[in-house]
Amino acid sequence: QVQVVESGGDSVQGGGSLRLSCRVSGEASGTNCMGWFRQAPGKEREVVARINTEIGTTYYADSVKGRFTVSQDNAEYMVYLQMDSLKPEDTAAYYCAATVRVPYCPANPQLFKYWGQGTQVTVAS
Repeated sequence: QVQVVESGGDSVQGGGSLRLSCRVSGEASGTNCMGWFRQAPGKEREVVARINTEIGTTYYADSVKGRFTVSQDNAEYMVYLQMDSLKPEDTAAYYCAATVRVPYCPANPQLFKYWGQGTQVTVAS
């Protein structure tokens, strides 16, 4: 079993920055792909960023490319999402998720087995 817990959500003004954190515990060796997802009211959950935790390759949704950065601290079993130049349309509940061990890091949220409880990000215009 793998447990993930997010933190760091807050309310900020447009143009501001936030850093979300995700702590991975349990059988952390059982996953090699971590993803950040978000879901706004009335919308489907969408992938924001992913990281292959073994080789460090990162992937971003077009809507956040150049503004968000996903990173990891393997020694601390932490994954981060640095969010800069935030826009009101970034307002959503943000979730950290982990796959079981996979040959590639998927974008489909249905392929992620372990989920955190979510943390709210609100960006005011």
